[in-house]
Amino acid sequence: ESDTASEISFQFNRHKKTPSIGSHSSDMASVSSVSGSVLSVYSGDFGSVDAQGTVEFALDYDEKNREFQVHISQCKDLAVVDEKKGRSDPYVKTYLLPDKARMGKRKTSVKKRTVNPIYNEVLRYKIEKMVLLIQKLNLSVWHNDPLGRNSFLGEIEIDLASWDWSNRKLNWYPLKPRSLSAVNGVDHRGVMSLSIKYVPPGSLGKCPKNPPSGEVHIWVKDVKDLLQLRPSGVDSFVKCYVLPDTSKKSYQKTRVIKRDTNPVFNHTIVYDGFHTEDLKDACVELTVWDHEKLTNHFLGGIRLGLGTGLSYGISVDWMDSTQEEVAFWQEMMLAANEWIEGLLPLRSL
Repeated sequence: ESDTASEISFQFNRHKKTPSIGSHSSDMASVSSVSGSVLSVYSGDFGSVDAQGTVEFALDYDEKNREFQVHISQCKDLAVVDEKKGRSDPYVKTYLLPDKARMGKRKTSVKKRTVNPIYNEVLRYKIEKMVLLIQKLNLSVWHNDPLGRNSFLGEIEIDLASWDWSNRKLNWYPLKPRSLSAVNGVDHRGVMSLSIKYVPPGSLGKCPKNPPSGEVHIWVKDVKDLLQLRPSGVDSFVKCYVLPDTSKKSYQKTRVIKRDTNPVFNHTIVYDGFHTEDLKDACVELTVWDHEKLTNHFLGGIRLGLGTGLSYGISVDWMDSTQEEVAFWQEMMLAANEWIEGLLPLRSL
């Protein structure tokens, strides 16, 4: 059924007051806020202040060094976050969309106690021009709160395919409220074909292969219609974690399929150490990446779980499965020892 089989144990702190057991257990608190493999472009507080003010910046592409440059000059008349003290500590953050992963983020320094910060900083991306032109630049301004969640102050989004690259001058742009289309991330990234199966502990009777604890089997078959980042196609592979465990023991990946936007992986992963009650608190995260020498490029992913927003009683933002993903996981939970087949769209995580 597959060319590769990986087997790893699913072990982590199941109860908040119980100490971790085993060399590859991971502390729940360290992974409760976000997955170790994918970060959201929107990680902060949107409800506290209204977007206002303007930002001055310029864009340029250095053909010689193959570098995209965002010159952040300054902002004016930003919203006040701490009304009692009449202060904001703003910084500017940029992302190249649809990639919302960690390597797509750049940010300026923080300017304290001002609503008119001056930066004069250049944020740089090493990227081919043709890849850049199929992306959008999301530039947002945030108040830095070292003790809590950062507050959103406004943003602007630019389609780089239609940008006038002869315009290298600094210009002022009004900051807008958050873009719902960007938050929802509705864009076509491809479709993953896979099967999953849960084998409960002791369910195989006296069979020699009867697992002492439960197992989750994940069979990644293929992906169709991936984003084509180069004329030759895309060199893709799939990463897998069972969250909340983001340790090296949880991490598995397929081989790289080169120059193919419809790669066939046929890769099976087996996680043991599962108890039936773990299924409502765990989440299988599968992400697809384009392999490059210097940095891998996030293409899309899925999260299989109940999508409750909670894991072992702790609020987590990676427990965000879509209706399709939740239904797929529930079907597996109800049909022990049976392969459940699915065709799920990749999305921004």
